[in-house]
Amino acid sequence: MQGKKVSESRVTIAQVMNPESANPAGNVHGGDIMKLIDTAGGVAATRHARAHVVTASIDRMDFHHPVYVGDYLILSASVNYVGKTSMEVGVRVEAENAITGETRHTGSAYLTFVALDANKRPKELPPLVLETDEERHRNREAEERRAMRLAEKKKEKKKHETGAGVSSAGGGVTK
Repeated sequence: MQGKKVSESRVTIAQVMNPESANPAGNVHGGDIMKLIDTAGGVAATRHARAHVVTASIDRMDFHHPVYVGDYLILSASVNYVGKTSMEVGVRVEAENAITGETRHTGSAYLTFVALDANKRPKELPPLVLETDEERHRNREAEERRAMRLAEKKKEKKKHETGAGVSSAGGGVTK
């Protein structure tokens, strides 16, 4: 299978944030921003896979600055790492004040997507072709995050197999 360059799937999405996305304080809901992050990441993943993709996980999401009604939200997504059937996509979020032009980095997230075949089963992905030092750096960092995710997943699986940390009712975590 022929590899694909990072640049072939990179995407930038921009959207004006309107009042229907705001909370009573006038800030845009974090959930609305997260949906846009998932959308931008999904577009980049689909472009790489040229197949339907599903979100498998979203790594930690921190909001560094608020996003206000009237801001332009700019989301830049690119594939950082590709495994056999899953890939990590990084999404950077910036808010631009429409009047002043001031731009703020409001957050970043790393999402894992799985490509699906026609039977909705995981599909093998084309390898990622890294061309620049920046792409190689992002790829190394993504490999480290993947190792941490897999270790955490293994730890959680073991915890659930032994029943540790789950109440007898199954609805809550115990300390």
